[in-house]
Amino acid sequence: MAAGVELGGLGRLVVKVGSSLLIRADGGLDRSWLQTLIADVATLKERGSDVIVVSSGAVALGASLLGINRRRARLPQLQAAAAAGQVSLVNAYETGLGEFGIGTAQVLLTRSDTENRRRFLNARATLSELLGRRIVPIVNENDTVSTDEIRYGDNDRLAARVAQLVMADALILLSDVDGLYESDPRDDPDAVHVADVRRIDERIRGMAGETRTDTGSGGMATKVEAARIATHAGCETFVTLGSRPHPLEALAAGARHTVFRGNGTPAARRKQWLAGSLDVAGTLEIDAGAAAALRDGGSLLPVGVVSLDGEFRRGDVLRITTGGGRELGRGLAEYGHAEAEKLLGARSDDIERRLGYRGRPVLVHRDELVLFDND
Repeated sequence: MAAGVELGGLGRLVVKVGSSLLIRADGGLDRSWLQTLIADVATLKERGSDVIVVSSGAVALGASLLGINRRRARLPQLQAAAAAGQVSLVNAYETGLGEFGIGTAQVLLTRSDTENRRRFLNARATLSELLGRRIVPIVNENDTVSTDEIRYGDNDRLAARVAQLVMADALILLSDVDGLYESDPRDDPDAVHVADVRRIDERIRGMAGETRTDTGSGGMATKVEAARIATHAGCETFVTLGSRPHPLEALAAGARHTVFRGNGTPAARRKQWLAGSLDVAGTLEIDAGAAAALRDGGSLLPVGVVSLDGEFRRGDVLRITTGGGRELGRGLAEYGHAEAEKLLGARSDDIERRLGYRGRPVLVHRDELVLFDND
């Protein structure tokens, strides 16, 4: 047995659940297995972890409910199946987690929600608010409106993007196999299991091959690609067998798995990207009090901004300078330049009057900020 994974020591986890684990051969939901997963999630919540579940299964479940043959279905039929199945799927999570006194929220995403910087910030703010309220978000691709041009294509990659979005410490991909092998274990009884991957290269991609199940759209190749996305953001990725009861408990107890090591920490990788960004859209000049607050770990409030320069939009990278013109750091704008200009020097209780609506309290959030000089 492999060494256990100390999941309780991780602050934020994304757990991806595949269709093949949730959907029985008759097309119904495997509620018995799901309840064991929910119990594991509740245990992690009790230990102080934030948990996001990325769950497949809506299309397969809805197809069964509506009597749709998925192999011969047209896009509108599949989208109708997604709409019907998503209701049953989220209801099952809501009911199960509710037994542990845990709230649930549904979050449906398309690819543009994580690829477009402004929508990225909106999605991130929503998830952060839910997690701050001790809610478990149940995330799925918005298959009711997605087309091939805007789809992730599989929930492994969606889960990796969500892990990036919330700066998760770990991504757990529950699979129909217990990790990566040097060859397909279903064809080769002597296939060698790969327990630890430090770098995803062509050799590792070659091991993954291409596999599919009747109910799911992913395979080991998509899991390796998901691991590449997540580890690049500093998030360790685990692939383990999900079909056993209490799969997260089993992983913590030492069940066989493959770990793809993260490159640094999520926060460090995010700040490294900000620091190295060449696409700077504008500048905010701040006063000494704001500079001190940033060095103490705070966000940049409008009251501390003296002037601004540039035509920027929400999500653009901004240069933050002190009165002497020295660049203190960089961060992502929470407002476009026209709104930001209205807020110069504003206190928090004055934001609504200046904008005409209750806006965000910061110009740059501390999670989207990197400082170059903390002396």
